[in-house]
Amino acid sequence: MIGTIRKHSKWLWILIATLTIISFVYYFNPGQRMNNSSGGSSNGNLGSVYGEKITQDEFASVEREFELFYFFRYNEWPDKLSSDELERQVYLRLLLIRKAADLGIYVGDNEAATAASGILNSPELARALKINGQSIPPDVFVKEVLEPKGLTAADFENFVRDDLAIQQLVHSLGLAGALVTPQEAAAIYQRNHEEWDAQIVSFSASNYLSQVTVSPEAIAQFYTNDMADYRLPDRVQVNYVVFDVTNFFPQAEAELAKTNLNEQVEDFFRQYGTNAFADATTPDETKAKFRELLTRRQALEDARTQANAFATTVFNLEPTRAENLAVVAKQQGLTVKTTAPFDEQTGPTNFDATAEFTQDAFGLTPDEPLAGPIVGPDGVYVIALAEMLPSEIPPLADIRAQVTQDFQLHEAISRAQLVGTLFAKSLTNSLTAGKSFAVACVAAGHVPETLPPFSLSTQELPEIGDRANLNELKQAAFTAGVGHASEFVPTDDGGFVVYIESQQPVNEVQMNADLPQFLASLRQEEETQAFNDWLGTEARKEFGNVPIFQQALNGAAK
Repeated sequence: MIGTIRKHSKWLWILIATLTIISFVYYFNPGQRMNNSSGGSSNGNLGSVYGEKITQDEFASVEREFELFYFFRYNEWPDKLSSDELERQVYLRLLLIRKAADLGIYVGDNEAATAASGILNSPELARALKINGQSIPPDVFVKEVLEPKGLTAADFENFVRDDLAIQQLVHSLGLAGALVTPQEAAAIYQRNHEEWDAQIVSFSASNYLSQVTVSPEAIAQFYTNDMADYRLPDRVQVNYVVFDVTNFFPQAEAELAKTNLNEQVEDFFRQYGTNAFADATTPDETKAKFRELLTRRQALEDARTQANAFATTVFNLEPTRAENLAVVAKQQGLTVKTTAPFDEQTGPTNFDATAEFTQDAFGLTPDEPLAGPIVGPDGVYVIALAEMLPSEIPPLADIRAQVTQDFQLHEAISRAQLVGTLFAKSLTNSLTAGKSFAVACVAAGHVPETLPPFSLSTQELPEIGDRANLNELKQAAFTAGVGHASEFVPTDDGGFVVYIESQQPVNEVQMNADLPQFLASLRQEEETQAFNDWLGTEARKEFGNVPIFQQALNGAAK
């Protein structure tokens, strides 16, 4: 078991489980996946798994474990996950932990210690923490990594033990994957690596745009038929005062000059070395980057201090009004700017805004029209509600140019696909009559192109450009077979027909060299599939008692 964990140092199997539960959430109610929810923890009822209630302490412990899993897997903490998504992931991990316990999977002290040591000595963790060398002392790990996030050495130990147990659970439930024989693997390898020699003829909408007739009646009808596609979401527009971080650089440099800045830079350099910045290759360049980073951090802190003083004055004005932002800004000689209307998904487009900025902007109301300070990558913002714009469908007069362009493209794609469909039907007769693919294409007024050899295992084929999706091309070739042309395959831009001239056998020497690794990967895929099948069934059965999933089910029922 330990050997497998070392081999999969990125906790591949747990990642698979994590992705599976995301799909499971869709099973309940796709509309719930991005909504905020009260969840089970808000009212103290956490539901039950395998007939046993979930306690607050147990849930909190597993949540801390998941934070560690996420950190080790993605080199960052799960701060960007929504509360709902975090809660679902914790429930999944809890289910797996309990199932492992039910099956009597036990992790001994020696196994746990070996695994923990492997983690702390892994080059992946050293790179994630930007620490030179391959080993991180446990006390440093606890102090520098765990404690700042409110975690303890006990949380790390629990994570290691439960992760080992879950690993064993995955392997136990996915044993069917080990049944793939070398002969089966060789047959699959051959199928995936035999290369096709093929020609393609494509039908692009751009070739038919000039044939589209545009009339006011046609545009109006197109707009009427597709009005829902032009609906704008709820939007908000805010006024804001930004305390640009660059304006505070001189002040920050002066403040840092009074400190042990050079010593801090040297400490950082000793800890992280020249690998800290991709665009710094020498010690001097790296130290300059650290100096710039420290200066920027100090400047941002100074900007926040000034923004906080400004915001306090704004918020203290009575009565509370959005106009108070402009009033105080004028008194202090500051500039008020206004965003373009933006939606909650996209956020402001005229500067690099954080998710917090967008969230706070959409939290503004006429009664609570002010927010801030909001720290962004390039400054600190204080905002005021300018306008709330509800979802609407713009009148045709306002978006006629866009609708006209969409109409032309729609009609051109339709024409391209009609021509391609008719060609594919006539091609069958031409090939049956003994004509070559190239001759049939030319006779119909189309230009065939010869593709580089490709197979089911081909990962990229730049030569096809935007004319076809590679997976669609491979599927069409596989379905057509040697000596035949595919049916017309529609695409977003039109479509294509591919003709398979021949198929080359695999290189036996290369296959024999690749087969051991291919067999191992194939068994792993089969093991993954078997485990995911089990997990999907188990989750649907057990999570019916969990409040956050009950809410999703009730929403779907309504």
